[in-house]
Amino acid sequence: MKPHFHLVPRNTEYPYLCRQHTLPNFGSVWHYHPELELHYIIRGEGVRFVGDNISNFEEGELLFLGAGLPHMWRCSDKYFAGDPQVTAEAIVVQFLSDFMGKEFMMKKESAALHRLFDRARYGFVIHGATKRKVLALMKQSVGVEGFDRLVLIMNMVHALVSSKEMTQIASGVAVDNINMQEINRINSIYSYMLNHYKEDISLQEIASVAHLTVTSFCRYFKTMTKKSFTDFLVEIRISHAKRMLIEGGSYTTESICYECGFNNRSNFFRHFRKLVGCTPVEYRQRYLSLEEIM
Repeated sequence: MKPHFHLVPRNTEYPYLCRQHTLPNFGSVWHYHPELELHYIIRGEGVRFVGDNISNFEEGELLFLGAGLPHMWRCSDKYFAGDPQVTAEAIVVQFLSDFMGKEFMMKKESAALHRLFDRARYGFVIHGATKRKVLALMKQSVGVEGFDRLVLIMNMVHALVSSKEMTQIASGVAVDNINMQEINRINSIYSYMLNHYKEDISLQEIASVAHLTVTSFCRYFKTMTKKSFTDFLVEIRISHAKRMLIEGGSYTTESICYECGFNNRSNFFRHFRKLVGCTPVEYRQRYLSLEEIM
């Protein structure tokens, strides 16, 4: 897939950037950049896209994304209701792979860094003690500059190099080339699906969004995402269903079924079990059990 190339607005004097930002919602443009990225969700929830993976995100999640790995966050509907009190907030640290200097990256001591950065092209969710350590360093990095910030980023990378507390996210690969026509087309498709997933989207309808015939669209979409349009749409709907199941007991499984775009309960239950490995009721019970433990 060839998503939108994002030019990270950093000071050209430094090959890294640390910032904390508050928005009504995270950017919903499918994009990538040459910098590696650590992304911590302070506030916000919804569905994220990383490579070929579609999953829910919520506050407290820490991701490590490699260079050229396409990603996007789509906050849940409440962030689009116009309430200025409902905002999403994140801490982001971005750095080039040679932020410690090109000569250093050529030394044998940097071999572990090369392995880490190569693995990061698939993205990781960071857990446990590693998460706590990296997050503490990220928070410090927002308030300092120059050498102090460089040292903090070096310590973040050092914490990740030998960590086993990271779960791979995607199976897709990074982006190498830029094509403005493909950028506009795939973003139009994604935007339409995210805005209309509750509806019955026909192939003719989505193909017209992409300005392709149905046959050409099916071939194009499968080539770009490694999934059929139907399977991709189901994954988006199931991700939203999972979110609704844990937001509170006011939603019944039947109401969630129709709210997420499924035509009948049996179809919803079948897809949910296939993708999640359990029924919607079991999923909600597992979440409630974890809440009681915590």
